[in-house]
Amino acid sequence: MMNRTEKLPVSVIIPVKNEERNIAACIESAVWADEVWVVDSGSDDRTVEIAERLNARVVQFKFAGGYPKKKNWALDNLPFRNEWVLILDADERVTPELEAEIRDLFSNGALADGYYINRKLIFLGRWIKHCGWYPSWNMRLFKHRFGRYERLETEDVENTGDVEVHEHIVLSGESRYLKNDLLHEDFKSVYHFIERHNRYSNWDARVYYNMASGRQGQETIGASPFGSPLERKRFIKKIWARLPFRPAIRFLWMYVFKLGFLDGRPGLIFCTLMTMHEAVISAKMYEYRVLKSREE
Repeated sequence: MMNRTEKLPVSVIIPVKNEERNIAACIESAVWADEVWVVDSGSDDRTVEIAERLNARVVQFKFAGGYPKKKNWALDNLPFRNEWVLILDADERVTPELEAEIRDLFSNGALADGYYINRKLIFLGRWIKHCGWYPSWNMRLFKHRFGRYERLETEDVENTGDVEVHEHIVLSGESRYLKNDLLHEDFKSVYHFIERHNRYSNWDARVYYNMASGRQGQETIGASPFGSPLERKRFIKKIWARLPFRPAIRFLWMYVFKLGFLDGRPGLIFCTLMTMHEAVISAKMYEYRVLKSREE
């Protein structure tokens, strides 16, 4: 049996920029890992200072546009001491239950090459258990030689940032699922939420456009109604990208059919904001089509 204070042979990667309010709690939730890498993009707050004080290894990433973005760059270039990596965002926390499960996994011998972890979203102080937002599976713990983030032909989209946000890991090996959740404290303020999703909508609009046009990126997650949860989600998204009235459908889907009303006022606010996000995506898709037609 593995000692509960023993460091595990895992290298944690945390991509950041100006995360002084989040970085300490994130690193402290991963103290059980052999090493923690903080991949910074020129933060001008106390992010780097705090990370170094907590003995994280800090490196700077300077995005030159195109490929690679930050997470794939880290997977390609960091001198990891370990075969296994765990990727965390600064606003995520490894719960004690998830840590114990990972310890048991290594104690008994990992049986796969990568593991999906479910994320538990906390918004306005409340767990968004409904709205279609839970479960939310992401490949986060894997052998770094076997996994890279997919490329969806969105590298040239402006104002989307330098880090993969909604792309998924494509794993060349066997995958399994962990039982315990990763805590996602996805909130700084409504202002920051809207600001962030304005950038995300640039990326989403291009992904929707590519899917509606039948374009396929490189090394992407497959789309199948009978596949893994992510493959089923991608299959639905390809159909979704072609539908009219998506903002209205999205609100009805999240708030009514997926029982978002059970998440109280935070659930209503979350569904409303995501409906706004869908409307902005639709507007940007239309704008992109207009610009493409002028070029042709």
